[in-house]
Amino acid sequence: MIFSFDAYVTAALFDRAGRAGFALGDGTVRFEAEGGFVTVEAHGGVLGGAALAACVHPSGRGLVTGGDDGRVVWSRLEGDELVATLLAEVKGKWIEHVAASPASGLIAFTAGKEVHVLDVADDSFRRVYAHEKTVSAVAFDPKGKRLAAAGYGGVSLWWGRIADQKPTVMKWAGSHVGLAYSPDGKFLVSAMQENQLHGWRLSDGKDMRMGGYPAKIKSMAFLDKGALLATAGANGAVIWPFAGASGPMGKEAAEIGFSRDSLVVQVAGVDALPVAIAGQDNGRIWACHLRSGRIETLKAEKGAPISSLSVNADGTRLAWGDESGEAGVLAVPDISVRNF
Repeated sequence: MIFSFDAYVTAALFDRAGRAGFALGDGTVRFEAEGGFVTVEAHGGVLGGAALAACVHPSGRGLVTGGDDGRVVWSRLEGDELVATLLAEVKGKWIEHVAASPASGLIAFTAGKEVHVLDVADDSFRRVYAHEKTVSAVAFDPKGKRLAAAGYGGVSLWWGRIADQKPTVMKWAGSHVGLAYSPDGKFLVSAMQENQLHGWRLSDGKDMRMGGYPAKIKSMAFLDKGALLATAGANGAVIWPFAGASGPMGKEAAEIGFSRDSLVVQVAGVDALPVAIAGQDNGRIWACHLRSGRIETLKAEKGAPISSLSVNADGTRLAWGDESGEAGVLAVPDISVRNF
């Protein structure tokens, strides 16, 4: 199934029901439907606007988006009805990053130097955590109790429900622009503006330096029950080992799917399997079973750079979008070792 949305695809995601949803640069959210898609006008209205960030709602139903209109909106299908609920609004600010936790029911979003936290079970709940610098990424730990906020000079860790607190600051020089917790909650990894990763073992704050990238790392994804981390930012997908108490410390990364004339700009992973999926800056998409190293092409046609990738819960379907507004849903074949 292929869609032409004519707007930058900010995010392509699957909700808990397995329905693909697309947040777009024209302020709309599109959900796949029988024979095509349906549209929710989430941001901008008659003046136009953009969905700048998106995540799946903690309930698993629909998408939460942040826009350049200062609004945080929950878009979804309720039966046959399209619904857009305004969750929060910060006038005059761009909502550039959002995160949600199904474990705790919390939603976090950034507004300049602030991180705001909402509770889907309590409309009156609101926490605001201020930072000295602009916040450039947010992520919840696997239990949804602690929130990481990235910025210049490091990452601040907050307890998501406590009103008055001082954060634990994981310091490292440079600008931190992306975050990923390992599924077991033992490690936190940051993508940096300086074409490298930095990580911390949270039990003791031990630093992990993960460099050598030729380009900015726009995407990270854990897979294989958290044993591996796939990242973009190179001519192939870069795979870091995270099994064991020390994770990647003292270990080397592997690069798969190397291409001389393109870069991997987006990655996704199958949670339960050693399968990484990569989207390139020439529009192509492939999957690799990391035990065998064999690669299966999922989208051979060239096009605009892939801007988002997401795999459904059982790893059988892939949603993708690119910078020109092309998007689609693909079947992911069984590429286990026995099939080669």
